Amino acid sequence: MTWYLPFTTIEFLLCLLFLVLYGGYLYRIKRLAHQFGQTANTLWIKAGIRTAYMGLLIVALLGPSFGAMTKEIRTNGKDVFIAVDLSQSMNATDVPPNRLAKVKLELQDFISRSDADRVGLLGFSSEAFVLSPLTFDKSALDLFVQSLKPELAPREAAQLSPVLELARQKFSESETARDLERSRILLIFSDGENFGENTQAAIKELQKQNIRVFCVGVGTYAGGKIPEGRSFKKDEEGQTVLTALDPTALKEIAQATGGEYVEINQNISEMPKLLNAVKAVKSEVRQTKVVEVAANKFIYPLLLALVLIALDVLWTLQVLKI
Repeated sequence: MTWYLPFTTIEFLLCLLFLVLYGGYLYRIKRLAHQFGQTANTLWIKAGIRTAYMGLLIVALLGPSFGAMTKEIRTNGKDVFIAVDLSQSMNATDVPPNRLAKVKLELQDFISRSDADRVGLLGFSSEAFVLSPLTFDKSALDLFVQSLKPELAPREAAQLSPVLELARQKFSESETARDLERSRILLIFSDGENFGENTQAAIKELQKQNIRVFCVGVGTYAGGKIPEGRSFKKDEEGQTVLTALDPTALKEIAQATGGEYVEINQNISEMPKLLNAVKAVKSEVRQTKVVEVAANKFIYPLLLALVLIALDVLWTLQVLKI
């Protein structure tokens, strides 16, 4: 038997609180019974019932899983990799509270409303890396999104070619005859600063595999400062660095691959437009998968606990004779 949730400090504190409070109640009743020269033995019947249903409620909360059950997963043939720029410039505060924090907030809503059946997460700056492979579990993906921070990536300026190549590789690695029919989409969230990088070779490879790229420009054209310690980041001459949105490369990639370019700044968010554009991409194959999962049998201890609670309420026992 396995458990859906582990026994944590919260469950331990609940048990401890029950023992302390109910133990104190029992102690007071026994003292009162002693003063009246009585034994109050019927008290232990109720104590047994209440301890039993408290234990059953804890067991139900943890979710005992045994045996197996089948679960149907409907897939619509659409895979999406989300790539997030984790360079230092994403800490700029021209989009409050900062660019990266805004992206994380927007991604929560996007992932929950997206019609993609498999979604993965990439991070990049001067290098690109996988944070989560393509997965059906969007709730788990949300945890990876919340963990995004610039410290995960090299401190060098962002480059788009590495993430384009990594996404192409990851889409290719799981290719089967059926996977080749799936719609494949890459979403890039970046401020676009790439210092004249040439992405033509990477774009051609994406075109060959029919991978659409949708780009989201994050930031303002006026630019913003990058917090560093108690001040702001400065260049070699001691001047405060100002980072501004540069959509040129992002627009070029989106246009060349049949995608679309949208923006996020302090005044507007075109994420609804992006969501609609991704949903508009036709799914080439629809299928239903049946997977075997451990069966969570929480309902049985929960029902038994409810029966004991009802018995506790309806069955009146005389503890003391006064």
